[in-house]
Amino acid sequence: MNTLRFRRTAAAVATAAVLPLALTACSSGDSSSKDAAAGSTPSAAASTSAAPDDSMTMDEPFGPACASVPKEGSGSFDGMAKDPVATAASNNPELSTLVTAVKQAGLVDTLNNAQNITVFAPTNDAFAKIPKADLDALLADKAALTKVLTYHVVGQKLTPQQLEKGSFDTLEKSKLTTAGSGMEYTVNDSSKVVCGNVPTANATVYIVDSVLMPPK
Repeated sequence: MNTLRFRRTAAAVATAAVLPLALTACSSGDSSSKDAAAGSTPSAAASTSAAPDDSMTMDEPFGPACASVPKEGSGSFDGMAKDPVATAASNNPELSTLVTAVKQAGLVDTLNNAQNITVFAPTNDAFAKIPKADLDALLADKAALTKVLTYHVVGQKLTPQQLEKGSFDTLEKSKLTTAGSGMEYTVNDSSKVVCGNVPTANATVYIVDSVLMPPK
């Protein structure tokens, strides 16, 4: 009788000892799996939220000269996006010489009525690189001026990615070339894009620091 009671007591003690260990193992397994699941969630969310930032970058104007564009009004990026390209350029004080040249050549309506074009727009400083006598002579010669200005226009909208290694027909009928990557591009290996990917109602504008001269 004593022997039987001893065995039952031993069995009960063993069961009592094993049960907490089993519960501990189960609870630790559950917590670790929950921790793993919880730990994976933020990283997944971070990876999905990071993607749109990368894709949005090159949809916006870029370049050092973009900082001088007015923040508000018709000359701002939002304002220029509402107007056709020649009108939009006339609202940007940095492009006043170009606008004068476009008017001299009688190209305002041509540019404003064109659809889906790209304009490489020289700044006032770009025109200032040309000796004054030569610039005055160019502005006075409508045929030569038209040839130069239409060389700055491509008959399609170009994205920054297309400029990485590009060759494009211009309205002047000659080709211009582009090269670069990221946010740094050049045209014809010499003229730098200083504010690129600027939208207007009918064109994409790349503001450049040198006037492009068509091949003779």
